[in-house]
Amino acid sequence: MSKPLHDTLKRVTDRIMDRSRDSRAAYLAKVEAAKAKGPGRAHLTCGNLAHAFAASPEVDKPDLASARVPNVGIVTAYNDMLSAHQPYEHYPQLIRETARSFGGTAQVAGGVPAMCDGVTQGQDGMDISLFSRDLIAMATGVALSHDVFDSAVFLGVCDKIVPGLVIGAATFGHLPAVFLPAGPMPSGQGNEEKTKVRQDYAKGLVGREALLASEMASYHSAGTCTFYGTANSNQMLMEFMGLHMPGTSFINPGTELRDAVTRAAVRQALSITAKGNDFRPVADILDAKAFVNGMVGLNATGGSTNLLIHLVAMAKAAGLIVTLEDFEDISEVTPLLARAYPNGLADVNMFHAAGGLGVVVAELLSEGMLHEDAKSVVGDSMEAYTTEPRLDANGEAEWVKGAAGSLDDKIVRAISNPFQSQGGLKKLTGSLGTAVMKVSAVAPERHVIEAPVRIFQDQDAVKQAFKQNEFTSDTIVVVRFQGPKANGMPELHSLTPVLGILQERGLKVALVTDGRMSGASGKVPAAIHVCPEALDGGPIAKLRDGDIVRVDAKTGVLDIVDPAVLERGPVTADLSGQQIGMGRELFATFRASVSSVETGATQF
Repeated sequence: MSKPLHDTLKRVTDRIMDRSRDSRAAYLAKVEAAKAKGPGRAHLTCGNLAHAFAASPEVDKPDLASARVPNVGIVTAYNDMLSAHQPYEHYPQLIRETARSFGGTAQVAGGVPAMCDGVTQGQDGMDISLFSRDLIAMATGVALSHDVFDSAVFLGVCDKIVPGLVIGAATFGHLPAVFLPAGPMPSGQGNEEKTKVRQDYAKGLVGREALLASEMASYHSAGTCTFYGTANSNQMLMEFMGLHMPGTSFINPGTELRDAVTRAAVRQALSITAKGNDFRPVADILDAKAFVNGMVGLNATGGSTNLLIHLVAMAKAAGLIVTLEDFEDISEVTPLLARAYPNGLADVNMFHAAGGLGVVVAELLSEGMLHEDAKSVVGDSMEAYTTEPRLDANGEAEWVKGAAGSLDDKIVRAISNPFQSQGGLKKLTGSLGTAVMKVSAVAPERHVIEAPVRIFQDQDAVKQAFKQNEFTSDTIVVVRFQGPKANGMPELHSLTPVLGILQERGLKVALVTDGRMSGASGKVPAAIHVCPEALDGGPIAKLRDGDIVRVDAKTGVLDIVDPAVLERGPVTADLSGQQIGMGRELFATFRASVSSVETGATQF
């Protein structure tokens, strides 16, 4: 039997609701006004309606014209450059056919941009990656503005794409919303071997041909990359926040079961509209309980630090104010129950086979570590997310009781025997500002480092210094002017092999930056998302080479040791070279108006 809700979760939930009282009330008033108008097609003129389904199949036109049956809008982030999104090419046809078979209709409402961070890592295009999230939200708004849909399904998986779609869905909070995952690619070369080849390349031990062969063996087919980075953390969140069908995140593409759960999701999207008896608008699902559950899931699985930014922005779209303090308090009481790369050797396929999210949810529920009564697209209890889909005799999805416990305690643990007693994320605060660190993959003996800093303005300069053997003693590498206002807050993932090599050489090293690291960042301590950012004159802009900084993940401290440093004026930087080319000039207004990273680095 489940225990009552943990006191900390109750306190954080109440705190979110209290500080969000006015903004949430305004949001719900907007939603209620939209709901009161009824389904949009009822208010369109004949000309409006004719345009809305002029190209639809003749079999659908009578239903669309009469508005008798629900019409599902499809918002898709399909492109075939993203391996995770390539399977979506054929989803619209499957969705339309499924909707028709259950007495409904479906139309592609619109597409949203979707960039692959794997392609742009370390490249100029990464400077617009974070901003693409808000552009995706805006494109979702354009898609749903036609006001002819009774619910919507969202096709997206990767880093900024799911958060952008959630922001868009929350903005249309009067509509039910179901998110349809596409699943991870089958396992290829192991993540540990991939990392070794990357480090060997950085050392000059292997050439580019060997590196490319290794990467192609790791990223080899359609589906999400198999490490537990931001994309797969997104999928976890959609289950913990009730927007997926249960247990569907990590089913491989191109399988009978994947098609079957997609059909079931479409049927659910039809059944929860205002035309039926189980109306579930997304505003009812995306409440404070959902976001607290999401934060618990992020900590319990050692998920991506990028979600600390995205969850704040997603919550804001639903009228809720979430802060870093909320993450910190939840991390303090949430045990780490999963080890998937980079927090362990397993990939997400192995994690799924070992019991996966269903076991993690069940374990958390057993100790009152989730809001059990949170609403979802399938019901009013998180118990549904302890079940898993199987094919019935007719080849359709049915949900059965999930694994009774972990099938491999090297990957998934019982809550009575966690990998660590606290979550994988740590807030750091001090005279250098605030930051976060993903500690779940960092060895405990590396949680504290006090050392002189080396200052850099971009990651290429760090790599050049490494090649010239300039790092010979304990060093904290500071890469500044990487915040959202400066250059869009790119990920600095390409520093991981270099810093990892220095660590292997016996040096104590850490990264401090107002930028981001990839969701795949791992064993090197990294104080990231430093706020205020350098362009805002934050203390990070006052540092000079040789200043001593303390990064302490045990006590949550990020300090400049000599207080005299704070008396200096901040340095400035010429960022013009990082604001033109590869489309970056198109995002000048985004850089000028973006909020701080603590408030979601958002335009809204």
